[in-house]
Amino acid sequence: MQSVFAMHQSGSDQIEKQEKFLLHSIESIRDLYLLMLSALVEIVKKEADFLDKSSKKHLATAEDKNANPKFIRNAVFESLAENLSLQTALGDRKINNWTLNDDYIILLLEDIKKSELYANYMRNRVNTFEEDREFAQALFMEVIAANEKLYDYLEDYKLTWVDDIPVVNTHIIKQLKALKPGEQIQIPSVYKDAEDQQFATDLLKKTLLNETELAKEYIHKTPNWDTERIAEIDTIILKMAICELLKFPSIPVKVTINEYLEIAKEYSTPKSSIFINGILDNLVKEFQTGGRLLKTGRGLM
Repeated sequence: MQSVFAMHQSGSDQIEKQEKFLLHSIESIRDLYLLMLSALVEIVKKEADFLDKSSKKHLATAEDKNANPKFIRNAVFESLAENLSLQTALGDRKINNWTLNDDYIILLLEDIKKSELYANYMRNRVNTFEEDREFAQALFMEVIAANEKLYDYLEDYKLTWVDDIPVVNTHIIKQLKALKPGEQIQIPSVYKDAEDQQFATDLLKKTLLNETELAKEYIHKTPNWDTERIAEIDTIILKMAICELLKFPSIPVKVTINEYLEIAKEYSTPKSSIFINGILDNLVKEFQTGGRLLKTGRGLM
């Protein structure tokens, strides 16, 4: 949707260029995932370094020399630090944001140490996997993912990440929650398979190449609306939804309608989802009557 909108705004007709941008944007979701997950590793490194330096101070106190190491010995954090797949992926993608911007790591560490969550966790010096995992999950959700300054940094660094941040954070929280002793977090692929990737580019190209024909499908369904009064995002959503209904036989009708209604609620006007739902509902009935809705597989109607 954003790619189609971007082409409209730029007045460009270079579909290949927009396709490359779309794929680059999708691939960068993995970079965001790696960046957020590695933040945990860098935070622990920073604290370990602080504890080491404190214990070696010329006038180190007894507390400095015998600081509670529970945080840096957290089994989940140790697992992440030892995760070769994570380190390899970070190297391959040349992700070094926290090295260049360690002020954000310091900021996050300060917020962590001020939190009640941290205080409760550090009341003893004993590490158990269950408590370590629960703490790591809660820490990421309540302190790191919720940090507004970090959010602003990510948004400024790459605008396309704005919509990806909640998805990535939710996935990491689920992974932390499901982690078992002796296991390591598996770095996910962006796409389920080659067909998954192909769908993204096919939807973009088929929508852009058939915009005029797709628009004709809904114009007569809006007699009380001047086409110029319909929000541009709504027209794009309608074209994409109609494109899926008519040109993607493996996608169930209900899935298409539900997905685009959610997109409308997120990105368009308050009444857009009702408007779009009414048009799509009428179009589906019309397509079915005219034998144009050709879906393959069980339960796809």
